[in-house]
Amino acid sequence: MDMQATNIPAGDDAGTDVVGPEPDEGVQRCLRLLVDAGLRPTRQRLALGQLLFLRGHRHVTAEGLYEEALAANAYLSLATVYNTLNQFTEAGLLRRIAADGIKSFFDTDTSVHPHFYLEGEDVLVDVADGLAFTRIPEALPGHEIARLDVIVHLRRKRVA
Repeated sequence: MDMQATNIPAGDDAGTDVVGPEPDEGVQRCLRLLVDAGLRPTRQRLALGQLLFLRGHRHVTAEGLYEEALAANAYLSLATVYNTLNQFTEAGLLRRIAADGIKSFFDTDTSVHPHFYLEGEDVLVDVADGLAFTRIPEALPGHEIARLDVIVHLRRKRVA
């Protein structure tokens, strides 16, 4: 996917508003998604939004998305990718999953669902349907549960 083909002006990392000829259907979907989330559709947000939201459900890291952006000729800094992922998360478009305490994954499915984390492979995978909670703890006084994250860590069996 060539990001330059979307007729979006270059601009700086602070972002410029999208202008130019009528964008294609995928770009239009991203534009609507960003605007509906209360975000200005800058060149950077639109480029990363296309990579994130037009390819189905995904779990990405900032570093992985940065590499995808470079391969798609969207020349952004790694700091811009981190900032944009954080903005998308704050706007409710992504869910941050801290699988190993070091690296964060960003999930395009913001619903409550559990994950497998494949240790040593740095991969996050949705757990198939069937996990049920019969009881979750009460929140502390004066608090409410904001979300529930369940991550099951897996590692390859050692061959005997």
